[in-house]
Amino acid sequence: MQVDAHQHFWNLQRVDYPWISPDDAALYRNFEPEDLKPELARAAIEKTVLVQAADSPEETKAMLDRARLHPWIGAVVGWIPLIDPDASDRTLESYRGEGKLRGVRHLLHDEPDPHWVLQTRVIESLELLASRGLVFEIPAAWPNHLADVPVIADRLPDLTIVIDHLAKPPIKDRGWEPWAEQLAAAASYPRVYAKFSGLVTEADHQGWTPGDLRPYIAWAIECFGVERLMWGSDWPVCTQAATLGTVH
Repeated sequence: MQVDAHQHFWNLQRVDYPWISPDDAALYRNFEPEDLKPELARAAIEKTVLVQAADSPEETKAMLDRARLHPWIGAVVGWIPLIDPDASDRTLESYRGEGKLRGVRHLLHDEPDPHWVLQTRVIESLELLASRGLVFEIPAAWPNHLADVPVIADRLPDLTIVIDHLAKPPIKDRGWEPWAEQLAAAASYPRVYAKFSGLVTEADHQGWTPGDLRPYIAWAIECFGVERLMWGSDWPVCTQAATLGTVH
């Protein structure tokens, strides 16, 4: 089975997405399951992991609603208020019957504090995820967040962590260190995984080639091994630089 481990939907009339600008012609519209399904069929992808794109309960509800209607959405990575452990606990209890909710994510790159995730209250909420067997997905946008992954893994050895987009390596500028060293440090923890996703949008949108991505992918394979890596299209964000089929 082929699985797209990272895709999004959004309806601009239903949920607020502050990061999507009206100036972004590629993204400033609604993206729904009927838009994605033909792309998946052409690529012979059978299941997807639907990942949150807004830090709000409305976003999680919208994702779970879609997942109930479309069996090919195999799992949902939602949002809970990690900054408030009591509220996080109540929210997770309310989702106890949602079998497709497999993880939680927070848009760290939108927080003014680059080390927001290391706050005591957030760590307490992450402990709740670990106790329930839920994954913490971290959009660890380099250079601000990747170095925090080993710190979290040290504090919470039972928490499964997934690094989205290989932490957004500096592909367009052909940068390497300290991204490579930080990725290797994160990979040294056996419960840390990563996704090949979002790479084309870190390259030159108009002029990227597979060769631009290859060194970063090869390094991730060396660090994690294939068993701890996933592929995701990052659709529809990828459409800024390529179709889902091209990325696949």
